[in-house]
Amino acid sequence: MRAIAARLLWRRAAARLAVVICAACAACAPAWAGTPPAAAGEPPSRQQVQSAAERVRTDPNLPGTKSEKSLRLKNQDEKKEDKKKDRDSFAWLKDFVTRVSEAARLLVWALGALALAWLVIRIRRWAQVRAGGGRHRMAPLPSHIGSLDIRPESLPDDVGSEVALLWQRGQRRPALSLLYRGALSRLVHLHAVPIRNASTEGECVALSEGRLAPLSLDFFARLVSAWQLAAYAGRLPPTAGVLALCAEFDARLGTPAAAAASAKAAP
Repeated sequence: MRAIAARLLWRRAAARLAVVICAACAACAPAWAGTPPAAAGEPPSRQQVQSAAERVRTDPNLPGTKSEKSLRLKNQDEKKEDKKKDRDSFAWLKDFVTRVSEAARLLVWALGALALAWLVIRIRRWAQVRAGGGRHRMAPLPSHIGSLDIRPESLPDDVGSEVALLWQRGQRRPALSLLYRGALSRLVHLHAVPIRNASTEGECVALSEGRLAPLSLDFFARLVSAWQLAAYAGRLPPTAGVLALCAEFDARLGTPAAAAASAKAAP
């Protein structure tokens, strides 16, 4: 590489020397230069120099301008400049990655906040359900089922005997109404059957399942059948059947004393 550089410098020096020689010849030989001779002792004009240089460049015997590429090691300043350019060229990528990472971090925080809010809501609902179950057990009992008053204070202590007395007096429908009201009152206040104000006869029987013993459930189903026969079909059940229901009433559904004891034991 040093030999190539030396040859290149030699050629440039030779070309410059040829230009100077031609310029001198042009000054000394006006006829060959094609221009008027310069006065003695005067330097050649710019036009004469340019004309001589042009003839030298077009001379095929002299080497022309030649460009050559060579390899060389970069110094530290050039390396730093290249690194700076590389950093500047990737600055947009670094900025983009930074913005994406910030957005991802905000998204993670937002998702975490949503998850925490969802967990709080679930815990609150669970607590409300648990508290609601306790309130359901302590909810006030219904005083009426439809139009029938089932409050214990509105009923006689011995419902069976009172129903039998009314039936024998010929007050058949009031007797059956009292029998059905008394049964509903015992179910609600003594056996905690979840009967509500709008519960129908069939629903009352269904709700009693699991709350009453099999014999007590069968008794209540027969009582409801006698009531429905009179209330909706206009047919009175046989006297023997009604009196049998009156005799079994306290044995199958309990007494007011048992209902009072159960109310005191309740929390």
